[in-house]
Amino acid sequence: MNAELQDSAQIRAHFERMAARTPELALTTADERIAKLKKLLDVVLASRAEIVAAGQQELRVHETDIDGQLLMIKAEIEFISKHLASWMAPQPVQGSLMTLGKKSYVRHEAKGMVLHVSTWNAPIAEAFVMAAGAIAAGNAFVLKPSELAPHSAQVLADIVAKALPDDEFAVFQGGAEVAQALLACPFNHMFYIGGHGVGRLIMKAAADHFATVTLEMGGKNPTIIDASADVKDAAFKTAWGRAANAGQVCVAPDYALVHESVQSAFVSAMGDAFNEMYNPQGEGFQASNHLPRIINARHFERIHALLQDALDKGAKVEFGGQTDADDLFIAPTILSGVSEDMKIMQEEIFAPIICIVPFADRAEVPSIIRRRPKPLSLYIFAKDSAAKDWYLARTSAGSTVVNHNVIQSGTNPCLAFGGVNHSGMGRIGGHATFLECSNPRSVVEDGPPVGDPKLMFPPYSDKYKKMVGDMLKRPIVVPNAVVNTINGMIKLGSLFRKS
Repeated sequence: MNAELQDSAQIRAHFERMAARTPELALTTADERIAKLKKLLDVVLASRAEIVAAGQQELRVHETDIDGQLLMIKAEIEFISKHLASWMAPQPVQGSLMTLGKKSYVRHEAKGMVLHVSTWNAPIAEAFVMAAGAIAAGNAFVLKPSELAPHSAQVLADIVAKALPDDEFAVFQGGAEVAQALLACPFNHMFYIGGHGVGRLIMKAAADHFATVTLEMGGKNPTIIDASADVKDAAFKTAWGRAANAGQVCVAPDYALVHESVQSAFVSAMGDAFNEMYNPQGEGFQASNHLPRIINARHFERIHALLQDALDKGAKVEFGGQTDADDLFIAPTILSGVSEDMKIMQEEIFAPIICIVPFADRAEVPSIIRRRPKPLSLYIFAKDSAAKDWYLARTSAGSTVVNHNVIQSGTNPCLAFGGVNHSGMGRIGGHATFLECSNPRSVVEDGPPVGDPKLMFPPYSDKYKKMVGDMLKRPIVVPNAVVNTINGMIKLGSLFRKS
């Protein structure tokens, strides 16, 4: 489906054709949905060469890093396939005094039409992880890949065309005009990964249709280097987290809050780590095939402007600093002497540049973090477990890793991932994506009567009024075991009456 060749009316017509299929898709069994997911996975893995070629054309990503995206998709689909039947089964809930003799449960029903407006930094994983959960929940799925990664967008379209009918899963390629046409359609749920500007547009469009949303929008992710941290270990892992994908990762550490007693050692060790990973032969970072490039000239200029603004206002390059506009290259860079008035401390960097912010007392750390919106991710390096707990209790983030970084997203389908407020809302991964794409429908089935079946209906008897009044005066606490026992007795009595 190449939406660049279509106008908004044609996009809307295709939406309507997909929407007409949603009642049928909602009735599919777990086995039928799993079969679709496995076919999708087979086509994805068979398309590895095309996926690698696209990633190298766009970002010069190392093929092993692209394989990491494929592993995320594989793990996600295998996890869903293992658990989907139990997720789809009615989920019994504990009874209560007011529902004695009744059956209470939750059915997870498909929402219907799901849209995903995806981004470019890990385009394959970001497309199919969300798609897997939506398909598992019985929905039709529309993907709008980023026009900034056109080679990957075409590969995505080719894969989907081979794997599933276009009235179940459609890929619409194009720019802002295609996104606008899609957002005008009454989707039931919308996913978005990217920046705040488009995130606000997604929320406004969702409001027009009362659609639910899942947003993941990044932000200024801090990493805390406590005085008790293993400095060499913290520096190595932080260097990797900052330079992975040339820093174009939503969960990458953006600035490091470093205890002043270990600042010098941390900066030195981080420079050594950058060299060890990306310049082992001493040929320069630009020669490394493990360090990708910035996605395009516009983003390069944005990052270069942030760096220049910081230097003009007094920041110091402790390490790196080299750039090449023609090659879209930015070297791993460490800045010190940064201040709040610098744009680099106000905007998400999305490049292999990290700012060092020293602190003398850990009480300073929460207030520094709170000067910015709540981050998507926060990292703590501390050998002192009491210090770790202190930072966790006084900060807020979508996710946190202790003594490592950038390992919480896409690595464990049991661990839901997402942001908080400015950094996002909702959760993705494994069961969480299934739940985001499902309506948890509460169901109560009446059972055999308990006592007088007309007791609760008007005109209210004195007995009923007293019963309600007494419940208002004391806690309504009935042990689960008692409720279960009474329900069992009611069912047993019902069986005897039938016999």
